[in-house]
Parts: sequence; structure tokens; C-alpha cells
Amino acid sequence: MVFSSALVVAFVLVGSFVKVPYVALGPGPTYDTLGDVDGEHVVSIDGERSYDTDGQLRMTTVSLNDDVTLFGALGLWVSGRYAVAPREEYFRPGQTDEEVRKENVAQFRSSQSNAEVAALRTLGYPVKVVADEIVDDSPASRVLEPGDQLVSVNGKRVSGMRDVTAALENTRPGQRIDLTYRRGEQQPRTVQIELARHPEGGKQGFIGVQPADRADVPFTVDISLEDVGGPSAGAMFALAIVERLEQENLVDGRHIAGTGEIDSQGNVGPIGGISFKVVAAKEDGATTFLVPERNCAEAASAAPEGLRLVRVGTLEDAVSALRNLRDGKPVPTCAG
Repeated sequence: MVFSSALVVAFVLVGSFVKVPYVALGPGPTYDTLGDVDGEHVVSIDGERSYDTDGQLRMTTVSLNDDVTLFGALGLWVSGRYAVAPREEYFRPGQTDEEVRKENVAQFRSSQSNAEVAALRTLGYPVKVVADEIVDDSPASRVLEPGDQLVSVNGKRVSGMRDVTAALENTRPGQRIDLTYRRGEQQPRTVQIELARHPEGGKQGFIGVQPADRADVPFTVDISLEDVGGPSAGAMFALAIVERLEQENLVDGRHIAGTGEIDSQGNVGPIGGISFKVVAAKEDGATTFLVPERNCAEAASAAPEGLRLVRVGTLEDAVSALRNLRDGKPVPTCAG
């Protein structure tokens, strides 16, 4: 009996205190991108007229708990509200929590930048292409500095970052091309550079610059939200910027939530954890959820009763859907 009791005690101690290589996933907090956090607008415009609204556009998150014990994992799994998954699905071998945090913050900042460009592009504001990152010892490193505007590459005008790649098609290492750029308020300057061989191989000439789209406007858009990581808030940030800058009042008092990664062209991409996000949205009062079209099947299988799932593939789709909801017109849903 003493031996059996000791085994039970040991099992209880192990189950209660020893961490297992799993993470627990569940509904996370939601944030109104049209509202305030700690007394500051989540999305604010400085230098251009903006408008307030009485509705809500909530971005949604997933909670991830990396401090899971055996009994804790069992309890969370049995609750039906959380899912338990192997840790290696979310953390690379040897990756520290701090490294994960920095990676998530970088993704979050990138999503903010893409959201701004996509929103302003949708509203008709001009966009420019800049040198975002420059490869050391590349042809670009001898000419460009981060932040320089790319005006034309190989004689082809650049109006979007994809134009840079297109301009280098059919070029070869050793070929000389013209590159026109603008630094700050200076006049554009044209230089001739010799293309290099790509470090990863291939026949196309290599310039060594990572271009990025940036808004070319005389005002600033600030997104103030701390302790949130990942790229999936982009679509809701973009919608909030559109709503702030337009007097149209798309939300019109409604409580709308959503998710979706967004690129600078306004394409809304799929994200993970949507089954938890629809639950969190409903619990925080949302009646409509904007779903990336490739997440529709998963969202439909997990959505609580009374939450309308609206399918979107681009920012323009989302703006059109909000307009139709406001006007009582049909919208594309995940049901078909």
C-alpha cells in the first residue's frame, strides 16, 4: 500500500507540474480597430481629415499557452473550448520564446504596413515603391540606401513592387541596365549597374534589393496596439483605415469582426485558428464575421449560432460587403 501510494503521489506530481511538449490553443481577446486602447485610437490619422463611427470592427486573436502540464492539457482538451497540438507545429527546434515573440512582432508590423498601403490604394491615394532591404555586396548596395524610391528599372516604370521583378525578366548576369531612383526630396537620378548572379542560382540577373510598396501621401497613419503578434489583423486594420478616411460610414453602428492576412495589393489571405476566432467574436458581441474565402469551410464548421459569415477575397470585397450589409443588399457568405 505504501508503494502504491507513492506511485500515485508521484503520478499526481508529474501530471501537475511537469510540462509536456504541447501547446494549448483557444479563443483570444478581440480589439475594436475603430476604438481606443489605453486612451489612444487603435487607428489614427494625422494630417488628413478623418471621421469617427459608432460601429465596431473587431480584429480577433488566438490564445496560445506554451506552459502546459499533463493534467492541464487533459483538462483543456476535455473542456471542448481549447485544442492541444504538438509544440513543434508552432515552435522550431531550439527556438526560444523571445525569438518567437520577435518574429510575431515583425509579422504584425508588416501587416500594419500592408494594411495602410492596401487601404490607401483602394481609396485612390498614390503609392510608391521603395528599397526596403538591400543585400550586402550586391549591385544595389553600391547605389541604393534603404528608403530610396525606385522610379524605373531596366527602362520600365515602377508603380508596384511586382514591377521590379517583372523588369528583370529575361535579363542575365553581367548585363548592364539603367536604374532610376529618388532619395528623399532630391531629383530622380539614373545610374547604370551591372547585374550579378543570384546567390541561389538561376539564369536571371540579380540586383539585390527587396522592394516594398509604401503610401506616398502627406499624412501619417498610426496603428497603436501592443502585445499582439502575427499577420492576421491586416484586413481589419485596412478596413479601419478606409472607415476613418471615408465619410461614407460603412459600419453604420453594426458590430462586425473578422480576420485575414493582407498584402499591399489588397488580397486577403487565409490564416490559422479561425475556429477559435469566430467563437471569440460571438462572445464579444459580433453579429457578422468577415472570413478569408479559403477559410470558409473551417469557419462554417465552428461558427456559433447567430454569427453571419461573409466571404471575402480582397479588401474591395470587404468594403463592398460592408456597403451591402448597410444597405440591406445580399452579400457572399460561406454558405454559398
